Amino acid sequence: MEKRRGNNEEPNNCISPCSQVEVSSIEWEFIHMSEQEEDLIFRMYKLVGDRWGLIAGRIPGRKAEEIERFWLMKHRQVFDK
Repeated sequence: MEKRRGNNEEPNNCISPCSQVEVSSIEWEFIHMSEQEEDLIFRMYKLVGDRWGLIAGRIPGRKAEEIERFWLMKHRQVFDK
């Protein structure tokens, strides 16, 4: 059941403009991968697609966000067309 609000409590439906920050890929720092890591990412992507968490689980010390950013930056020319 929905909790009732007191008279002086207003719903928090709006988000201040300051809390919404857009980050462009131009500002990203390039992620460097070893040849083995890069090869594994390409092979895993062919098998499982963009399941970055699953791919990152196979590469020690890498996070899903790093793998996804690396993939997007490596294939940037495809998205620029």
